[in-house]
Amino acid sequence: MQITMLGTGSAFAKKYYNNNALIEAGGCRLLVDCGITLPTALHKAGIEFGDLDGALISHMHGDHVGGLEEYAFQMLFKHGRKPLLYIADTLVEPLWEQTLRGGLTQGDLTSLEDFFVVKPLVPGQDYTIAPDLKVKLIQTKHIPNKDSYSFLFNDCFFYSADMRFNKELIMQLVEEGVTTIYHDCQLEPPGVVHATLDELLTLPKDIQDKVWLMHYGDAMENYRGRTGPMRIVEQGKSYSV
Repeated sequence: MQITMLGTGSAFAKKYYNNNALIEAGGCRLLVDCGITLPTALHKAGIEFGDLDGALISHMHGDHVGGLEEYAFQMLFKHGRKPLLYIADTLVEPLWEQTLRGGLTQGDLTSLEDFFVVKPLVPGQDYTIAPDLKVKLIQTKHIPNKDSYSFLFNDCFFYSADMRFNKELIMQLVEEGVTTIYHDCQLEPPGVVHATLDELLTLPKDIQDKVWLMHYGDAMENYRGRTGPMRIVEQGKSYSV
């Protein structure tokens, strides 16, 4: 499995694109979230929407879903097909009614299914996306009263959505076999709805060895050498997991 971070920035970062990824495995190219800057990030990477097999969505914030309107329109009118959309079953209706309906509705196109092949996922269950790519959604806390889901790939790679610090969950995942963790990180406190660097530094050192930091702000360069054993995911680079 290979992961390329098309963007590594927080919602307010200006130097870095939205924290969105491309996972490639088993001949599948899957977007992990599709934020506002995703179309530009893809363009600069030399990738067209038509080169992708689908998208996996974590939650409803613009830096994670703001590029879906362009994705839908490009696929329909330029590539002539509907892409796969993997999303928690609890988010299907909110995505359409609260985010995409106003921009996408036209003529007879009046539903999410008119633009995407929607694949609702039940949290806690394993789903095979491709021969060598399996995913399970884990509900994690972010904004009160808004569902948000992190992802466990192939039982060994945990990719956080935006989430508050949950030491117990991280330690449990490692006990169950997770070897690599990509975790969103608010470098400068207070975190409020994100894990902070100070919180992540309280993890045992052997677990910090498995952690890569993403979804950081524009001050990231000031924190090099200050993250303990945890490494920083670099925008645009590809990593094998």
